[in-house]
Amino acid sequence: MAAGSGSRKVIYAALAGNLLVALTKFAAAGWTGSSAMLSEGVHSVVDTSNQILLLYGISRSSKPPDEDHPLGYGRELYFWSFIVALLIFSLGAGVSLYEGIAHISEPVEIKDPIVNYIVLGFSFVFEGATFWIALKAFNKTRGPLGYFQAVHRSKDPPSFLVLFEDSAAMIGIVIAFIGTFASSQLGMPVLDGVASIGIALVLAATATFLARESKGLLIGEGARGHTLRSIRQIAAEQPGVERVNDLVTVHLAPQQVVAALSLEFKDELTTPQIENAVANIERRICSQNPEVFTVFIKPQSSTTRAERTQTTATQ
Repeated sequence: MAAGSGSRKVIYAALAGNLLVALTKFAAAGWTGSSAMLSEGVHSVVDTSNQILLLYGISRSSKPPDEDHPLGYGRELYFWSFIVALLIFSLGAGVSLYEGIAHISEPVEIKDPIVNYIVLGFSFVFEGATFWIALKAFNKTRGPLGYFQAVHRSKDPPSFLVLFEDSAAMIGIVIAFIGTFASSQLGMPVLDGVASIGIALVLAATATFLARESKGLLIGEGARGHTLRSIRQIAAEQPGVERVNDLVTVHLAPQQVVAALSLEFKDELTTPQIENAVANIERRICSQNPEVFTVFIKPQSSTTRAERTQTTATQ
């Protein structure tokens, strides 16, 4: 399984909320002529598209291994998560920046600002509801870690992508409200364009952060904490194993880990005994760590390992 049912629930909630909010914002922008409201509408459309892409990524990453992809399609989730971050930057921030500059160059007075206030108020409630759902789901997995530390350690991008999207959306709504209020009260329609630029900056900062985290997962990040300790302990406890030389792990998806072990076995073991030991280690690792779906074990003496390490270092 690539991503948990909790991530799907969060994405479906965000998809429904953003779709309703986008339609409402565009209607308000068309009626009032507000640049900030139009930027917010584009923002919501981008968020809606992002949720669809995340669901597609989850579906693709769940495909079983085949001849062309012997380790499965798990990294599709990380690829589409990275694409989502790029869309937030290129479409969300880009269009908002363009709208802001255009309305600063040619300011347009907002008609019926009360419509904007009502729409922004309802939008904040909708976004707040999806944010709360995403926050509760994320808190279940982050434990005692801080939010940014938990995001950095997380292997499940949808769990924090939706959370940060909703956070940026709520900040954008506040900026749009301030821009509309200041523009209408001070008689300075240029401030509406300034608000659009402010929304663009928020989206650009959010996208940059999310792209960095998704890129790390796409390149390949290893397992942490309990999984590493469990694998080492299982291998070390196996009768006939002298030493655990190396352990390399990589996440292909949130619940898809590949582990490679280099073990030194006792010299007196026969080939069938080593084969049985390897099979037992693999079985126990996968049984006690369900996220580990493939284990590679290489018998190797510590002397041979040291010689190869030294040779590699001098090259």
